Amino acid sequence: MSKWNIYTPDGVQDILCEDCFTKKEMEHKLRILFRSYGFSELETPAIEFYDVFASEGSAMLQENMFKFFDQQGRILVLRPDITVPVARITATKFRDRAYPLRFSYIGNVYRYNDFGGGKQNEFTQAGIEVLGVNTPESDAEVIAIAIQSLKACGPESFQIDIGQVEFFNGLMEETGLSEEDISKVRMLIDRKDLVGLEEFLKRSEIREDLKELISGLPGFFGSSDVLDKARAFELNKRSRDALENISQVLCILEDYGLGQYISVDLGMLRGLAYDTGIIFRGFTYGVGFPVLTGGRYDKLVGEFGAECPATGFSLGVNMVLMALQRQKVELGKPGTDTFVCYAESGRRAAFELCSVLRKQGLAVELDISNRTADEAAAYAAEKKIGGVIRILDEDNVEIHYIQSGETTSVKISELVKR
Repeated sequence: MSKWNIYTPDGVQDILCEDCFTKKEMEHKLRILFRSYGFSELETPAIEFYDVFASEGSAMLQENMFKFFDQQGRILVLRPDITVPVARITATKFRDRAYPLRFSYIGNVYRYNDFGGGKQNEFTQAGIEVLGVNTPESDAEVIAIAIQSLKACGPESFQIDIGQVEFFNGLMEETGLSEEDISKVRMLIDRKDLVGLEEFLKRSEIREDLKELISGLPGFFGSSDVLDKARAFELNKRSRDALENISQVLCILEDYGLGQYISVDLGMLRGLAYDTGIIFRGFTYGVGFPVLTGGRYDKLVGEFGAECPATGFSLGVNMVLMALQRQKVELGKPGTDTFVCYAESGRRAAFELCSVLRKQGLAVELDISNRTADEAAAYAAEKKIGGVIRILDEDNVEIHYIQSGETTSVKISELVKR
């Protein structure tokens, strides 16, 4: 016997019946939600050319991708993200359509060494993309749908943190730092590494008020008052416009009635090359990573030959499922309503009855093991099936109620009416 034939590789897992039921129910609710906002679903291929994700604008590290070759020797990857393929589709197949384009998706992605999937190399992303418009209203709608998505999935409590990369970019313009140093500062701030940030700023020739602001960025977190705190500093137009953009989006979200879910975090800097404006993350307790991320990416579609502003978010379905389990949220379980068994003389009637009950929305399991009445009752009790219907002949049935132990006899016509 092969050593590995009963195992799964590192970073992937079997999702068993009850968890799979919950996951698919979540996906179903998300799909209905996205459709209700006017989004059309796309399905991108799991296998893409490496070049789709190789550009600097895609922000995908090549060492995090599953790579292999086709018969012509071209490099292929298992898609590590769905936003980038949506940008490819927009530029190549929808470039002449009326804007805005509203796309949704639910599909698996594949990454090495990725914490966003809960340290899984394969996980499910669900999300939306709004392409062709750059307004605070479009950003606010995407954030509102992100909130509604988490509400639909069922975490007990959650929070959306909003930032703006242009605020940081405006500060960096004033510092005169090199691109390498800016990347280091971005990483230190995003990690909330106060000690490392302070040490770096001590060695840098930056004016003192700017040092004070940059060193304090990891603490610029909380309500909208954070914006006023930042405005107290001397800022250039780029940074001031970024704060005004956040203020406009917050105002719209208040009108949505969703302000209680929102916090401002000016120290949030995801490090994605395609971020160009508002960015946000969704958190719930029970997992140590964001369960959703999103933001504006106005330059990404241009990587594929058609300039087009865009904004969107993706939700980690597996991460939300993990959070629900750790929060001990009561989740629905797959179940069977009725177990139908029959004598040979009632076989045709049994098949017809099962068909009628299923059309009425019931989950019906048919006995294919020729059980006796007692065996059928014991089997139904073990699987927590509500009752057993035993077809005696073309017209007569017995119903055995598992919980009460009661057995009654009825005509099939009466049972269907019930």
